[in-house]
Amino acid sequence: MTINKIGPSDPVNNINKKNKVQETQQKSSPDSIKVSKSAMSKSELIKASTIAKNAPDIRANRVAEVKAKLEDPNYINDKVINSVADKIMEDFGL
Repeated sequence: MTINKIGPSDPVNNINKKNKVQETQQKSSPDSIKVSKSAMSKSELIKASTIAKNAPDIRANRVAEVKAKLEDPNYINDKVINSVADKIMEDFGL
């Protein structure tokens, strides 16, 4: 027993259907999202606060370095004082 055809089969309609599907797929744009400036800035703040929270509170190597400098009687002089004052003024934008 042989079966020649099952249901209606029209090769022209099959080609037209395939072309319509391809045209639809070509016309559609890829998925995208838009993020507002406010959301981006909040994201940056959250990232910065997370980094700050995960950072150690005390950097032992810097504390030891500063202690050693302060114990040296020749360390604190006019040059160091002026340098620190300039840095403070610069940080405050003065």
